[in-house]
Amino acid sequence: MEFSYGIRESYTEVKADGRLNMVAAPKLREFVSDVISGGSTRIVVNFEKIAFMDSSGLGALIGCLKAARQAGGDLRIAAVQPQVKMVLQLTSMDKVLTAYPTAEEAFSNE
Repeated sequence: MEFSYGIRESYTEVKADGRLNMVAAPKLREFVSDVISGGSTRIVVNFEKIAFMDSSGLGALIGCLKAARQAGGDLRIAAVQPQVKMVLQLTSMDKVLTAYPTAEEAFSNE
């Protein structure tokens, strides 16, 4: 899995490409932790190119959310694909991690 990020006007967008599973989950945590350490605390994880997420990926995502909030920010998700949306719904995590249609919309209401 590959990660990249881009600093936008009011948030930092983290993009991932691949499967968010037990192999990639620690890499996501580390990548987002590095972004937070760099001073960005308002983060949007763009799921446009992630077609699969397992429980390890979900755990990593929750860890990233916690880290962002502890740093005084927030983490949001965008462009969630059907399988990932199903995992979020089955675990009721869609109540904690609201999925936005696009990264631009995730922080647009503030």
